[in-house]
Amino acid sequence: MNTQQKQTITIETIVHAPLEKVWDYFTSPAHITQWNNASEDWHTPTASNDLKVGGSFSYRMEAKDGSFGFDFGGVYDAVEEHALIAYTLGDNRQVTVIFTADGNSTKVQESFEAETMHSVEMQQAGWQAILDNFKKYTEQH
Repeated sequence: MNTQQKQTITIETIVHAPLEKVWDYFTSPAHITQWNNASEDWHTPTASNDLKVGGSFSYRMEAKDGSFGFDFGGVYDAVEEHALIAYTLGDNRQVTVIFTADGNSTKVQESFEAETMHSVEMQQAGWQAILDNFKKYTEQH
């Protein structure tokens, strides 16, 4: 039995947009395919999202040159509209996303359990890059 405590990584950003827009852009597949990448040489050609407790989501993430790709997905454990999303990834790691309105801006905070293949710093940088891309996309559209 593995008794090792999983390390939790937390990232956040302030999106200069109203909560309702931030929620919609974060959860709508039409928008997810536009922002869900950590660098310009990656993209998300398809995304599906059944945003309810017990519902699942799947984002296909691929290198634009076709050299590598994977499905990022899981099942929702909790959904509180405009406030919180919690889900379990396919490898049983837990993720929580909290949305907090502050006037015409919205704080998005993600906490996720680290996996063991990549360094904590690399995981934090990758997830933060995706969240930063989400912020940029949401503010520009």
